[in-house]
Formats: sequence, structure tokens, C-alpha cells
Amino acid sequence: MEKAIGAITIIMITVIATALLTAFPVYYLWNWLMPEIFGLTTLTFVEALGMSLLAACLFKDGGLSSSS
Repeated sequence: MEKAIGAITIIMITVIATALLTAFPVYYLWNWLMPEIFGLTTLTFVEALGMSLLAACLFKDGGLSSSS
């Protein structure tokens, strides 16, 4: 039982760390490029996290494609 709790904890920490690390490029690239090129507003880090999660939901395959 303790091994399962430890494994779940490690998985949760890994998922959270991955989400936070993928938000950094979105945050910095958006705030560097979009306001200057398109005149858009800057993002907060939480908004960048939401955008990276939304992009992951929309554009990741999820392994549902056929292999033929």
C-alpha cells in the first residue's frame, strides 16, 4: 500500500512539474512576440498555463489514430 501511495505521489509531482515547465515557453514567447507583432496584450503565468493545457487538449493525438 505504501508503494502505491509513493508511486501516485511521484506521478502527480511529475505531471504538475511538466505542466509548469511547458507553461514557461508559452509565457515568455507570447509576451515577447505577440504584443509587438499583433498588438495583443501580455499573459500572466496562469493564463499561459491554461493556454498550454488547452493546446495539449486540442492538438495532441492521444494515441487514437490507426497504425495503417
